[in-house]
Amino acid sequence: MKNPYLYGYLPLITIILFSLTFGLFAVAESMSLFESIGVYAGMREFLSDLQLRIFLLVIFSLCFFMLFSALKLIGETIHELGMLFFSKDQKGELMHSARGGYVIFFFGACLSIIGIQSFIVLVAIFALTTAVYFVYSIYKVSSAISFGGLVGLICFEILFWSAFIVSITYIVLKLYNGILASLPFI
Repeated sequence: MKNPYLYGYLPLITIILFSLTFGLFAVAESMSLFESIGVYAGMREFLSDLQLRIFLLVIFSLCFFMLFSALKLIGETIHELGMLFFSKDQKGELMHSARGGYVIFFFGACLSIIGIQSFIVLVAIFALTTAVYFVYSIYKVSSAISFGGLVGLICFEILFWSAFIVSITYIVLKLYNGILASLPFI
């Protein structure tokens, strides 16, 4: 008998692993930033090097944990909304068939350990893992969706994520330019 809850813990472990690897990278970068701007010596008066690194790791990992959790929630909601629009599955069996893809994210999170020294490698591993999971989930649901529904589902998800990324990038750039324009010495 196959247990339907076998993969239920993998998203949490995956988010924790990705958060830790991105957090470790952020700690290394922030420590070098603190040393270059001269804040590190003052911080060492209150905390040891190990305490400082652990505190920063907890804070950065928590921030990345919240980010990845939010992305997972948004991703699952958009996928299920797309399935609502384009699938004729009334019982939700297609959603459960794609749960095996959590293993893909788990292995991607384990693979991200090798990229702790480079932000580009971490982002590339995360993006590649997401792309492989997307292809896997589309493959799993393709047997029960018409060709037009499959094309609609793919276009819906790609258009949503493109609009989401472009909107966030636009907002960040507008805020950045607004902050730069308000500085008195520029």
